[in-house]
Amino acid sequence: MARDDRAAAPAGRRKGASPVLAVLALLLIVLFAGLGTWQVYRLQWKLDLIARVEARVHAAPAPLPPRERWAGITPDSDEYRRVRLRGTYLYDLTTPVQALTEQGSGYWLLTPLCTDQGIVLVNRGFIPAELGARTRYAPQRAAGDPCAGARGNAVDITGLLRTSEHDGAFTRTNDPAANRWYTRDVAAIAAARGIQAAPFFVDAAARQNPPDSPDQPVGGLTVVKFPNSHLVYAFTWYALSLMVAGAWWWVARRGDEPSHDERHD
Repeated sequence: MARDDRAAAPAGRRKGASPVLAVLALLLIVLFAGLGTWQVYRLQWKLDLIARVEARVHAAPAPLPPRERWAGITPDSDEYRRVRLRGTYLYDLTTPVQALTEQGSGYWLLTPLCTDQGIVLVNRGFIPAELGARTRYAPQRAAGDPCAGARGNAVDITGLLRTSEHDGAFTRTNDPAANRWYTRDVAAIAAARGIQAAPFFVDAAARQNPPDSPDQPVGGLTVVKFPNSHLVYAFTWYALSLMVAGAWWWVARRGDEPSHDERHD
């Protein structure tokens, strides 16, 4: 019987990786390396942000920015800047905003302060949930100019300038009609109270409440801390890029090796 030459022929070298697989590997290498480089840029941005905020937090308190500059206040230029201001509180227009602090769950008390430049919302501080802030501070609207009939003694406040908060993917939506507030959204609070206020608020420092302040909320609980995991992310993306490159090198090298039959020919 004649021998089948095709069966007897050696298998030769292993078939190399397909061009499609090569292109896919190259794309993944470039993608992962690019993501790692982007995280390096993000790391530098975060370090610069932390340095700026640290300088602001520890600087001497400065006067509140003039009213003509209020529209230009941004997180990059002014967030966490220490300021001082003087005015009269409108306690009846206080808005309780749900909060979770080192002292537990409760509410921030945001109260309008009548200053010589206009109304500024001041976060007077935190009170625990058991005090029932939502019922103690029922929603009210101002009639006319609330500062024209403001009563009480003027107070001096030192605190951190904060830009307005907005609803996000991980926060519940404010419900002004039900007096349920989850973010310190200055524009929404001002509209609900019928006032015109600065487009930012001030987190009062500790022990800033006058003796006649309702509830004596605890101030100075602002957490100035920024998560910074960009270096870990960068290493992760670069490692994935190297892993793909190593896997491709191994596949390509195996494809160049002689087969078992060829080595024993």
